[in-house]
Amino acid sequence: MCFFGPGKSGGRNRKKNMNTKRTLNAEFEPETRFEVPPQPPAPFRADLVGDLERLKNRLLKTALATAGPGLNVPLRRAANDAAALVWLQPFPLLLLPELFAEKARLAADQARRQQRVTSRSRAMFAEAA
Repeated sequence: MCFFGPGKSGGRNRKKNMNTKRTLNAEFEPETRFEVPPQPPAPFRADLVGDLERLKNRLLKTALATAGPGLNVPLRRAANDAAALVWLQPFPLLLLPELFAEKARLAADQARRQQRVTSRSRAMFAEAA
């Protein structure tokens, strides 16, 4: 900003220039339009919910039949986790068996590790007592 002190040029002229009307001719570029491709409709998954739940239960029943009694909760958790993850994918029924198998294996490994830690801890407490 530039200020003019008293006695400098522009004091009166500046006030006079402010009161004059000026026209501004605005120039605009031609209007731009964009092609927006239509989004595909969201897949209707009402039938898929039942199919996914039936597949999850069938896989879980098979896994529980071959697993020990201590794996009931970890396998159920693995089945629910796998179903929740594949639901976000375009082909959940295709992915569920493999993901459930992987999560069930990890759950069984974790249960075995936990069992070893528990048995070692009991042995240590028995020796200390």
